[in-house]
Parts: sequence; structure tokens; C-alpha cells
Amino acid sequence: MKFEELDKRKTSEVESSLTEKFIKEDILKCSIDNRCGCEDFVFYDGPATANGMPGIHHMLSKLLKDTYCKYKTMKGYRVLRKVGWDTHGLPVEVQVEKELGFSGKGDIEKYGIKEFNKKCKENVWKNEVAFKDFTNKMGQFIDLENPYITYDNNFIETEWWILKKFFDEGLIYNGLKILPYCPRCGTGLASHEVAQGYKEITVNTVTVPFKVKNQDNTYLLIWTTTPWTLMSNVAACVNPNEKYVKCLSKGYNFIVAEKLVNKVLGDEYEVVEEYTGKDLEYLEYEQYMDILKVDKKAFFVTCADYVTMEDGTGIVHIAPAFGQDDYEVGLKYDLPVLNPVDENGCYTEGPWKGRLVVDSELEIEIIKYLANEDKIFKKQKMVHNYPHCWRCKTPLVYYSKPSLYIKVTDFKDKIIEANKTVNWHPDYVGEKRFGNWLENLNDWAISRNRYWGTPIPLWECECGHKEMIGSREELVEKSIEEIDTTIELHRPYVDDVHIKCSKCGKSMTRIKEVMDCWFDSGAMPFAQYHYPFENKELFESQFPTDFISEGIDQTRGWFYSLLVISTFVMGKSPYKNVLVNDLITDKHGHKMHKSKGNAIEPFTVISKYGADPIRWYMLYTSPVWTPLRFDEDGVKEVASKFFSTLKNTYAFFSMYANIDNIDPKEYEIKYEELEEIDKWLISKYNKLVKCVTESMDNYDLTTSVRLIQNFVSEDLSNWYIRRNRRRFWASVNDTNKLAVYKVTYDILVGVCKLVAPFAPFASEEIYTKLTNEKSVHLADYPTYDESLINEKIESRMDLVRDLISLGRNIREDVKIKVRQPISEALLDAKNESLISDLSDLIKEELNVKEVKFISDVENYMNFTVKPNFKEVGKTFGPLMKDFQEKLLSLTSSDITKLQNGEVIKMTIGDKDFDIDSNMVDIRTNSKEGFDVATNASDFIILNTELTNELIMEGIARELVSKVQNLRKTKDFDIADRITLYYNGDDEVTEAVTKFEEFIKNETLSVDIVVKFNLTEEVDLNGHITYIDVERA
Repeated sequence: MKFEELDKRKTSEVESSLTEKFIKEDILKCSIDNRCGCEDFVFYDGPATANGMPGIHHMLSKLLKDTYCKYKTMKGYRVLRKVGWDTHGLPVEVQVEKELGFSGKGDIEKYGIKEFNKKCKENVWKNEVAFKDFTNKMGQFIDLENPYITYDNNFIETEWWILKKFFDEGLIYNGLKILPYCPRCGTGLASHEVAQGYKEITVNTVTVPFKVKNQDNTYLLIWTTTPWTLMSNVAACVNPNEKYVKCLSKGYNFIVAEKLVNKVLGDEYEVVEEYTGKDLEYLEYEQYMDILKVDKKAFFVTCADYVTMEDGTGIVHIAPAFGQDDYEVGLKYDLPVLNPVDENGCYTEGPWKGRLVVDSELEIEIIKYLANEDKIFKKQKMVHNYPHCWRCKTPLVYYSKPSLYIKVTDFKDKIIEANKTVNWHPDYVGEKRFGNWLENLNDWAISRNRYWGTPIPLWECECGHKEMIGSREELVEKSIEEIDTTIELHRPYVDDVHIKCSKCGKSMTRIKEVMDCWFDSGAMPFAQYHYPFENKELFESQFPTDFISEGIDQTRGWFYSLLVISTFVMGKSPYKNVLVNDLITDKHGHKMHKSKGNAIEPFTVISKYGADPIRWYMLYTSPVWTPLRFDEDGVKEVASKFFSTLKNTYAFFSMYANIDNIDPKEYEIKYEELEEIDKWLISKYNKLVKCVTESMDNYDLTTSVRLIQNFVSEDLSNWYIRRNRRRFWASVNDTNKLAVYKVTYDILVGVCKLVAPFAPFASEEIYTKLTNEKSVHLADYPTYDESLINEKIESRMDLVRDLISLGRNIREDVKIKVRQPISEALLDAKNESLISDLSDLIKEELNVKEVKFISDVENYMNFTVKPNFKEVGKTFGPLMKDFQEKLLSLTSSDITKLQNGEVIKMTIGDKDFDIDSNMVDIRTNSKEGFDVATNASDFIILNTELTNELIMEGIARELVSKVQNLRKTKDFDIADRITLYYNGDDEVTEAVTKFEEFIKNETLSVDIVVKFNLTEEVDLNGHITYIDVERA
């Protein structure tokens, strides 16, 4: 078999061809079918919205999902995976409103709900083609042809079934609660939605005086961040356990919290009276803004523990219509609820009727109005986090509104316990961020006053009876109108269906609200299979999921809705393992925005670099649960250091295997016939497989890719292949040569399998060219053989590599090239028995003539030993000077013991001490003619004096290097014999004469000829020389 060359086209073009292969041969289906009868690894895809374009953040999320699905498939599991489309909700409605030029719900209803929802259904698929193309281009294997779609009738019917279960358990109720409300979208938000939309804004806070009744010149000072709510004030509130004071200041009496009096009044005041908050309860004051009328007792002081002493005056105002805490106080004290704001967020009464209450310009107008009425004590700007609509970015209004709720608090403990069974990666997200939030969760407001969503199947009668429908069959059975099970389950069609009241016999009408779209996504484990109406066995095999993965923002979104619904329906968590990724920022750590010009367009970077390098970079650069600073330079580096190295390794292997007509698949080599370096690589590879498997099973992708990259770059390419080139070049196909081919082949095949889940394209191309098999994605993931992990061989080779690295550092420091030979390398005698038989390797790598093992290091190095004062200051105290003197008399043997981590005995004064390496500061420097480098436990000394003989050889070796480069430039075959021409100075001529045979052997020159008028100029260690080559 001849090994084919790798495709030399642009990476993205090669990947495009491989994508066509994956689709044409349906490799996804093949990978599932070839695991038929195997254990399932269950995966849920969080539904994505396809009405927006794919972004680089989608790539990270899809990458994590794809990598684990591919990994588990190769580990022998059957992994069903299909894409999900989130098709309902305000993001779709807002987009359609923009396209139609609408400004609110009124425009929608004039246009017609039927036509509007038709537009929404079309808009959902606006960018489906782009998402599919993106999915294929990035190499994700997922079923795009049979997705679950949240607007599908079957999906909706399952949601109805779930909702009926909640209803039948008495867990659904109508409540008047203070709901975070978006005036732009015209709907309330659940608490987990509010958490996604906080923004830092600057607001004008005001401190205002409430005139106390029947007390001259006495005022309660009230602080608020929402001046627009003052019109609806009906009470003031203090903390019953805090101290309050009445202070005389500038002729007025002001009541404020004692802890805040200086902050509010400054230093010029006199305390007239002291109270507890409880003492102030029921103290009456005059209505602050006499605009709205009340129908019950109001305008007095109330008490609540939530009032803090951190900001303001320690007294807050109560407007029950616009705050949950306020509403609770209102219930406690039976206060009136004044709500002069409509569903559009505009005043319905007062001087600013028709104005949007969260308009920043209105805020200024209100403050000016109050100032003109002499009703402001102080105005101050403040920066704080305020909730905005996560969809349209409008500031929210806390607004009293009837809503349908799921009584989540009734089974809160079960939800918390279910979460404790989940393996979160990282664990602190589940234990802290999500776990702490669950401890404080509220009931779930599931109704939305919108149009394009899953209609809530609740029918109401004027007699008060309510009925929740749980299926299409039930709806058909109870419908007064003639319908069948093909009825479209959206508005306005279901709005037109009525059922007969079982209590009074009258017609019942469906409520107009639709469901929170998070209910759609949370129901997907059941609804994707239309459970329980069909696919019972399939559902049971696919619940719960083994793995989900989404961004950190989903802790209070999809992760939450999944957990709530499944804990209720099935009594347990719907997921076992959750991998959470953080955000992607630009390379400076700034959020990406098109307006800032720092957004990364995924199709562009995939075209530029290919998907594989981007996938690898995203996993390599930092753990996925930390913010990823996306830098294209990092992608380039990964492409160069890893992918180019892997491809070059294959190219080297295939070229020589083809020349020698060797196919390693056709023979085996016994382990005992292998060279030690072969066994070393096999040991390293098996340890790599072990560590990668452990990391992957712990959902640590970053460690996995870093281990693989280091192995390919350092162990396989930079060491094994480079060290064994001459074995590939050997003229006889003996066991030694066959072994190096066999080991290289087996390791390359194994590496391709290891890499496949992370980089599906490069691994596919190399693997199929190596094996002639259909696809790497149909192969089994590598397993390790513990018996082939040889720590002794590894430690020997790793020590040699470390010493060589130190030696190269010396050469770099003294500016002597590796091609310039030097006379000797001196190593620690303690390592002689371990690595003396590898001396030739060290000689070759460091280009030294001799390797010696020495124990008399003091002949080559000077040691200075001083106390480590930070460590021993308290130990020796006044004996420090004696300790310093003792250190001056240490022998080289003593110093070596300390360097090796041993303890030496020392008597200082009249006390005996055990001295270890932490107590001393050992510094070394080499003697003249020698240079030293050390690490924690080893050293190497190079003799850096260059004789004329060594200098001549250095010139010869430099000439060989330049000739090899010229051969490549002229595209000579590696076996071509040449004539070498040169023209240089006397030193160059002397070097060529002395090392003629060496030069001929290394460059395959049949003759070396002096020739003038050459044009190829090269620098041979400072000697300008001209060279040329031609085929002999």
C-alpha cells in the first residue's frame, strides 16, 4: 500500500471536502448504527433560536457538546443526538415587530394574531440554513434533519400534559404579585429571566420630607431610587430593631436612622429625641403628593426587617403596586394599592399622564416638579445595577399584575436534593451559584400576555370553575365546536375553542396567555419524543441525560427549567453531568459587540484558519469554565505548533515508507526486539492515553488537549522522529528499521483516534490515509496497557532530555550554535549508573565530543552558600553570624547533599541543628572556560573553549546545513546525488578539506569543487561563502 500525500489546499477547503464526505456517507448515522445494542450515553441539545445569525459563542458551546458525543461514541456507547430549535417567545415577536414597523401590542392586534403568528412561524427559520451550514463547517455531528421543534403540535401537546399534572396536583394558582414587567414587550418576567438582564446605570436618587401630622416643623426623611413611584406612596417603613433620632437642623426637625444621621445631615444638628423603629410604628404623616385618592387608611409608619442601614436615611417609602417588599408590607397593614401605570408602562393619571415612567427625561421632570413644590431635601446621582429586559433591553417596571404561577416553593426541597445528585463541572457552579439561588427560589410565573407561544390550556367559566386540558384528544372530546386532533395548537385557533362547564353547563373560554418560553425548553426531555403519547420505550432509554452543556448564563435559564419540570414529573434531576462554559471576550477581555468593532464573525475565521485550529485553540487556551479571550494569534500558534507538526510527522513517515515500500500493517515486531527509545515512546503514549481518558471522564478538556499537543510536539516529533531519522534512512530493511516504522505507524494511528473528538477533520484525513478505513469516527477510542508503561525507561530518557535542554540553554547564553561542536559535557556522577549508556545520545544532541560523569564539581564550579534569612531568622537569632561562618566551611559533598534534598548535621553554639535545603541559599557560577546550568536536582557543565579543530568542524557542519536547505529550495529528491560548488576564504577551504568525507556523506555529494562567480551567498559562522549544487 502506498500512503497518500495530505491535501495541500487551504485548511478550510480540505475541511469542506471532508464535510461533504461526512454528509454523503452519513458518518453520524454510521457511528450510531455501529453501536447498536451497546449502552446508551444520553445527550440533550439545548434548543437554539434560529432567527439570529450564529456567533463565535455558539461555536464554543457546540464544540463542547460535539467533543463529548464523539468521545463517548468512540468509547463504545450509542449516542443519539438531535438538534433542538427554540421557536417561541419574545425574541421572535420583537424581530417580526421590527420588520412590520410595529411599536407595541396594539399594532399586533390591529394586524391580526393569526397573520402575526404566521409571520413569527416563518421568521423562526430565517437563519436555519446559516445554522446548518455553521454546524457542518465546524464539524459537529448532530441530526439536523429530524430536530425537535418547540412550536410543533406534538411538542406542545406534551407540555399540556405536564401542565395538567401540575394543575391536578394543585400547584397552579392565580396570584396578584409584583412582577418584573417589560413595558416594551408587554409581559412579565420570571425571576430566572430577570437575573439575565442586569445593567449598571446611573440614576437620580432623592431624599424627600414627609410632614408628620400634629408636630410642628417635623419631617420623616425618606430616600428612594425611583422618584416616579412617589405618586403612589401610601406608607413609610422603618426597621423595628434599629435606633432612630429626631434632630434639629436649620430650624427643622428631621427623623432619620441614628446610624445614617451624619451622612444625611452632616455635622450641624442637635439630637432632640431618640426612638426605636418600633416606637415610630403608626406615626401618621400628610400625603406627600395629593394626586391619587385612597379608599382606606394610609400615610403612617410601618415596620419591616428588610430596611437596611447601608444607604439613604433608614426610612423607605411604600408603594405596594411597585415592589414585592412593599406589597408584603401592604398586605400586613391592609394598605391601599395605588397603581396609576398601565401595561405600556405609562402613567394613566396625574401631571405626566401618558408618559413612560422609566423615561430618564421624565425622571428629571418629576424632580424639578418636586423642587418647585419645595418637596425635595436632597438629590444625588447613584450608580447601581438595575434589571432590564433580557430580550429588548428596556428597563423593567415592578408592577402588580395577575399572573399564573407554578407553586415551585411547594417542592423546593426536592429540587434542591435533585441538584445535589448532579456532577457540575466546575463544581462550584452547582454548589454555590446555582445551589445558593435554589435556596431562595420563588414560585414560577409562567403566563405571558403575548401571542407567539405555547397557549396555556386553561379554560375558565364565569361561574368560577377552571379546567386544564392535557391532550388534543381531550380537547376534541370536550370541545363545543366541531374540531379534530389536527387542530393547530396556537393562537388564535385554540382561542376559538370552547368547552362545556361541568359545573354549570355554560361555555368555558381559554385564558389568553401563553407560556413562558423557558417552559418549552424545560419540557424538552419529554416533548422531544412526544411522551407520554408515543415513544415510551425510547423516552425511558433517554431519560435522564448523562450530559448537557451550555453557558454560565443558563444556570437560571435552561438548567433551572429542566430541573423544576423533571423533578416534579419524574422525581429526579433530568441530567447527571453538566459542563458549564463561560463567556467569550475579545483578546483584551472586553465583551464582543458589533458596534465596538470587536465581534468575531465565525464563518470568516473558519474560512481563514479552518475549524480544527479554532476548536483546538478554544480548548487549549484556558479551561472552558473561565472566560475565553479570543485572539487570532493564538489560533495561528495552535495551527503551527500542533497541526503542522502532526501533519509533518505523517508526511515524513509516509514519504520514507513509500520510498522503502514498507506497510507496517502487514507485520508485527515483538516488544523485546524494540530499541529502548521505541519502548520509551510506547510508554509515553500509553501514559498519555491513560491521562487523557481520566481527564475526559472528569470533563476536563483543556488538560486533555494540552497533554496531546505536548506529546505530539515534544515526544513524538521533536524527540522520537528527530532522534530516529537515521533508522528511517538505513539502507537495509532489518528489524531495527521495520521497528521504527511500526512504532511510528501505531502511534500515529492512536494519536488520530485521540484527536478525533477535538479536531474531526485533520484526524479524519490522516487516519484514513494511514489505515484505508472508512472513518476515524467509527473507530474505538484508544485504551492503555498498563504493562507497557515503563517508569524506569521514561525516567532515564526524561533525565537525558532535561540535561540536553539545560545544555542547549548554556549554548544559547554563550552564543555557541548547536552545529558548532564543543569538547565535553560534564554530568553529575550520581546519574552515571542510570544514563551512562545513553552518553552517545547526549553527545549527538549537544554536539559534544565526550561526556564525563564527575563527583569533584568544585574543580569546575564555585559555590556560595548563605543563610536563607526568611526561613532561619527566628531559628538562629543571635547565632546567625555563627551559622554564616559554618556555611563558609561546607565541603562540596555537604553542598551536594543539600542540593539532593538530604539533611546535614551542624553544631552552632552549643546546639545541634538539622540543616536542609530550605534553610540555605546555594548559588553557583562556573570557573573560567566552563559554563553551568542547573535545575532543582541536576546540573550540566559544558567546556566552552573552542580549539581550531572544533572551529573548523563547526564551519563544515554549517556548510552541510546550508547545502541541505539549497537542495530543498531546488526541489531535489532526497536520494539525488549532487555536485557541490563553493567559494570561500582560507578558513572555509581548510574546513572543507579537513571534513570533506563528512560533508559528502551528509549532503550526498559525489564531488566538492571550488568555483567562482557563484551567486548563492551564505554565512558560515561569520565567513561569507558562495555555494551552488547540481544533480550529479
